[in-house]
Amino acid sequence: MNNSLISDMFFAAPELWYMVIFIFLGLICINIVCYIKLLKLKRKNYFIRRDRNRYEETLYASKDGYFAFVYPDDQVNDVADVTERCSRKLAVLLNLSAGTEATFTDVLKNFYKDDADRILKYITLLKEDGVSFEDRFDLKNGRKVILNGVRISGADGSVYSDLIWFRDISYIAELINNLEKEKQTAEKNKEDLQYLIDNLPYPIWMRTPSLEIKITNKKYLEYANVDGTIGGLDLLNLATQARDVNKPRHKQIYLNKEGERLCFEVAENPFLYEHDLEKIATVGSMIDISSLDNLRRNLKQNQNTHLEILAALGTAIAVFDAKYKLIFYNQAFIRLWQLDENWLEDHTTYMAFLDNLRERRLLPEVPDYPHYKEEEQKIFMNLTSSTEDLLHLPDGRSYRRIRAPHLKGGLIFAYEDITDRLTAHREYNSMVSVQQEILNNIEEAVLIFTSNGRLKFYNQAYVNLWDADEVMLQKEPSFAEIIETQKKFFSQVSNWQELKKDIINHLFSSTTEAFSLNRSDKIRVTCFSSLLSNESIMVLMHKD
Repeated sequence: MNNSLISDMFFAAPELWYMVIFIFLGLICINIVCYIKLLKLKRKNYFIRRDRNRYEETLYASKDGYFAFVYPDDQVNDVADVTERCSRKLAVLLNLSAGTEATFTDVLKNFYKDDADRILKYITLLKEDGVSFEDRFDLKNGRKVILNGVRISGADGSVYSDLIWFRDISYIAELINNLEKEKQTAEKNKEDLQYLIDNLPYPIWMRTPSLEIKITNKKYLEYANVDGTIGGLDLLNLATQARDVNKPRHKQIYLNKEGERLCFEVAENPFLYEHDLEKIATVGSMIDISSLDNLRRNLKQNQNTHLEILAALGTAIAVFDAKYKLIFYNQAFIRLWQLDENWLEDHTTYMAFLDNLRERRLLPEVPDYPHYKEEEQKIFMNLTSSTEDLLHLPDGRSYRRIRAPHLKGGLIFAYEDITDRLTAHREYNSMVSVQQEILNNIEEAVLIFTSNGRLKFYNQAYVNLWDADEVMLQKEPSFAEIIETQKKFFSQVSNWQELKKDIINHLFSSTTEAFSLNRSDKIRVTCFSSLLSNESIMVLMHKD
């Protein structure tokens, strides 16, 4: 029934149905086109939002914080519509409690009042006239920031926003402060170094690798001429040598200053300039060695005089240097050792001299001659003061040898034939021994005093008679000291000092006669003295 009705309606007015269908299809096409446009707009808006987010994140990623005054597109001068935006970095830098929702008033609270007023003046000029600014401020939290205000405009001249950048320069300020301190310290050190070199008592200077004089001290100016020479002497050649071979070079020069002739030692010492191996500069100095030069001259004169004196002495003298070479000898040395002067003129060594003496049996007999030579050679390095010894030759002669260090290194040898002296000494000792033996065989106690009153001889009878201390007697005591040791034998005497004085007076009086002493042990001792031919005094004592 329904289908039949629709069919009748279609056939009754087919044009109308064609129109309806056409309109329906048109609406569908329009919807499709609008949907496509909508998709394109969504896509465009997506990229616009993404770019905006990128730009925002780019700003957020900046190391500086910012605060922006954003203006509407069509009403630039409508202040009521100005939007304030605070970046995350700025909120963190200023520790704003409102975060990115903070106002510029919140920002100004972090500055001191005078600084906040100055910032407001900058902002007013920026908003009204677009005047940019940059200034440094201190925050209340101790940090330091630089504010940089700029206007953001479009290509058509429309104003987008006014932007204030906040850069934290605390670490830079601290770095600058430290650098300033280091600079002041370096300047102070430089000043101290200049004081140091200016107060040196001799001229110094520094040359560049091209050998131009760069730094000098005040003392240098006293000697240097306008042309850079010192006393008319050009020292550039010395500096060139030092630089080219990279080794210090020295030179001795003489200058006249105020009529006085002075001697100086000039030195040029190379060093790496700016730590560059290819650049070698030099430091020069000029030290007054006039006193040393005079000492050298006087020493040379004294040495010549000394050698002349040694040459004239009767004692045999020879000087061997540090390399064992013979550098001086006198005629007494030749005569003593019976040497050939031509042989000595060849500057023979000390070792050759010893070999020569050994060949002629003029050295003491030793079991190990190489060891003897080695020990003699060591003396040249070890001897610091004069030493003395005796050389007993195989033929019975005895030489006294003195060795002493020489001023220029090596040793001075002095030889003296003391054979006769030793013989006389042995004969004297033998005579003394015989005399002592004779004294010891005398029953009386004997004391012999020299002219100066000191004990020279005593015998065993005296030791036995007075129970004397032989160690004390061997020290050559005076007669008063000997009498004092006898005090124990006179304990019954009330005035010992008076008795002691009487005994000394009796024994050393030229007219005294024999006298007796009564000891506490009931022994009676008779004493008398006699003056000998050599002015010695002999005292005899015996028991009655």
